[in-house]
Amino acid sequence: MKVLVIGSGGREHAIVNSIRNSRHNPEVYCAPGNGGISDEARAVDIKASDVKGLLEFALENKIDLTVVGPEIPLSLGIADEFNENGLRIFGPGKKASLLESSKEFSKDFLNRNGIRTADYKVFTCFDAANDFASKKPHPIVIKASGLAAGKGVFIPETPGDSKIILDKIFNKKIFGESGDTVVIEDFLKGFELSYMVVTDGISYKPLVTSMDYKKIFDGGRGENTGGMGAITPNPFVSGSLEDKIKKEIIEKTLGAMRKEGIKYKGVLYAGVMIDGDNINVLEFNVRFGDPETQAILIRLKSDIVDLFDSVIDERLGDFDIEFDDNKSVCLVMASGGYPGKYDTGYEISFEGLPKNNDKKYFIFHAGTKKKGGKYFTDGGRVLNICVKGKTRDITTKAYEIAGKIDFKNKYFRKDIGKELT
Repeated sequence: MKVLVIGSGGREHAIVNSIRNSRHNPEVYCAPGNGGISDEARAVDIKASDVKGLLEFALENKIDLTVVGPEIPLSLGIADEFNENGLRIFGPGKKASLLESSKEFSKDFLNRNGIRTADYKVFTCFDAANDFASKKPHPIVIKASGLAAGKGVFIPETPGDSKIILDKIFNKKIFGESGDTVVIEDFLKGFELSYMVVTDGISYKPLVTSMDYKKIFDGGRGENTGGMGAITPNPFVSGSLEDKIKKEIIEKTLGAMRKEGIKYKGVLYAGVMIDGDNINVLEFNVRFGDPETQAILIRLKSDIVDLFDSVIDERLGDFDIEFDDNKSVCLVMASGGYPGKYDTGYEISFEGLPKNNDKKYFIFHAGTKKKGGKYFTDGGRVLNICVKGKTRDITTKAYEIAGKIDFKNKYFRKDIGKELT
């Protein structure tokens, strides 16, 4: 069996690792991969956005299963292209992917289907957006409608801050075409959580709950990032709250997709805000979260290839997803300066780590490259340190490991996992 994983981050490394543990003993490829992934899969020098190149590779190499990690190829319709050519692929089609690739589409979809979300307005020019924002009580939420690698959401505290942000998006084009349309929302109070399910378009199965840390600095301060860490389970999600999320968000969303004639097969990730009895959708992602996936998959007991196959074949309802009863933590090690400007190309030293791991921890590479048998930094988020166990001591273990890995300008938050009990 041949499996192709598309992507180059820590999420994809965790997916590759899980696939390698499959009973099917697959031959694993990854396009384009990274330094660490290249140790576990055959790296393919094709960008994740090159749908035509990926399709040609899959056809020529008789790939049996393709798993899409990032959002960009999904937004470009890679699942549709593969399906039309008789290839098996895990991930939603282009129309379904609009839930993530267009904030405007997502908000309109929620609104017309009676799924709770913050009040909003959509703008396509600076002057109208700034005029509207200047008259709104602050804080407000400003979002680039298109894909922005997790960095397109801002929460300005004053009208002056809003003007600066809107100027950067509309006039300075910091997000390119992704910022041609902007959504301005009311600010919602409460606590935020992520909830992921897999679905075959007919039924769905939840993954273990998780909590991610989006801000760059301790205490949830500073700029938004792609994620600086994650834990499972989410300590703030009770059984009754989870049932409410399923009923009011997940089932309503999937039902509305079916009603609108959109087949949704893959992962649905709902970012929601909880305020008392009110649950509002903040955003959707149409793929596994990063770094939540890393913390989740190290607890997966079921065969992940069988899981992917059950979704593709629309028999997920008969598949049991099992996870172990551990807790888990994922600590992201980043390049200093991320999510702003940062330098890469620094050698990474793993000399301080014990030689025999025995699966007590996992190091998933995110932004690395390998040259001459050595690893070098090659991105903003560089490494993911993942540990699982029965007690909160797993956080201490994660930080011990991070302390034994060295590269110039390394940075990580110091409060990841403090909520674990």
